[in-house]
Amino acid sequence: MLLDKKPISILCLIISVLLVPRAARADGLSDALESGISSVLPEMVEIRHHLHQNPELGNQEFETAALVAKHLEELGLAVREGIAVTGVIGVLEGGRPGPVVAVRADMDALPVIENTDLPFKSTKRTQFMGKEVGVAHACGHDIHMSVVLGVAKVLAGMREDLPGTVMFIFQPAEEGPPPGEKGGASLMLEEGAFDALKPDAIFGLHSWPLEVGIVGWAEGPTMASVDHFVFKIRGKQSHGAYPHLGRDPIVMAAQAVEAFQTIRSRNLSPFEPSVVTVGIVRGGERFNIIPEEVHLEGTVRTFSPETRETVKRRMEEILDGVTRAGGGSYEIVQYRNNAPATINDPELARRVRPAMVRAAGESRVIDTDPTMGGEDFAYFANEVPGFYFRLGVVAPGTVSGGLHTPDFRADDSALEVGIRTMASIVVDFLSAE
Repeated sequence: MLLDKKPISILCLIISVLLVPRAARADGLSDALESGISSVLPEMVEIRHHLHQNPELGNQEFETAALVAKHLEELGLAVREGIAVTGVIGVLEGGRPGPVVAVRADMDALPVIENTDLPFKSTKRTQFMGKEVGVAHACGHDIHMSVVLGVAKVLAGMREDLPGTVMFIFQPAEEGPPPGEKGGASLMLEEGAFDALKPDAIFGLHSWPLEVGIVGWAEGPTMASVDHFVFKIRGKQSHGAYPHLGRDPIVMAAQAVEAFQTIRSRNLSPFEPSVVTVGIVRGGERFNIIPEEVHLEGTVRTFSPETRETVKRRMEEILDGVTRAGGGSYEIVQYRNNAPATINDPELARRVRPAMVRAAGESRVIDTDPTMGGEDFAYFANEVPGFYFRLGVVAPGTVSGGLHTPDFRADDSALEVGIRTMASIVVDFLSAE
């Protein structure tokens, strides 16, 4: 009996694919990446300029989210909108079986007046906390979105050969939601971002004032946890000429602020990084009156949960001791644990480093020290293994201010490096399974 030739040909095709070495298949995908990256760059530059000129604050990224969703829908992705107010998730299913990976970009801008000579600089103004402010992508989130949209377009163009599934997560309010509102990565998870489809790993990137072409990586801690405290120290008001009749909260506040710095120097290991910063001290109405109370507000940055708890406990003990000694009292108005520390999963970091080297070059992939800046990508990385890298965005021969400053300046040429690096990481991860 003769067999039907069609089933035989299909069987041979399946066998031939399975017999192709995994590395060879990954190289084929890498070749497809290169041609895809060159074709999407002009469009991503245009998108970046539009996003930069039209920034929106946290939980207000309505136009930004609409642009992102439209782009993902045009690529044929399944798109979910309105997660955590304005968040967007697009899902790309590859033509071959494989794992699930997520890529995250943040969408919000900052209340900063931009001071650059970019022809597409932001001149936008809006209301924030009762006053008019500028709005600018002074943290590079326009670069992040453009890179991830570029990756989505490149991978969508090779979906038939792509093993597995890619989730593209566009997150609002990374810099924090407006006072009294919820938002960001934690709210996206609370509203089910990972419920229907949970990734095996998640990747993110951040613009950094390094030269374009440089990519920073690290195993383990890379960004600190972010806590926000508000304390009130209460005393007894009196005439400034008769301090013995009052209980001076300004003196107590000064003693507390100074004593907070001994937590780092005397209560923690010298090898354990931490920061306690009091950013606001507010009290008094007139030069010759000792006020009733003083407001203290600031932030704590740490890398381990144990250190995080130790700092909080010691701050309370210091406030208690100082105010008792001064005859006053204190109140913890707020002590909010915001984003936890961002920890790059060591195994995942080592696994993706070869892809970064191929994308950027061995000499351009540099080891980076942890920073005390915070990043709520950590919420995602606490749910699944995560890896977060830094992307150099300063063009040679130019200068940029630091993150969150009016002079922060990212160059369009960073997009190509960012797309190539992120796409290579994703394809490598999917192909290695």
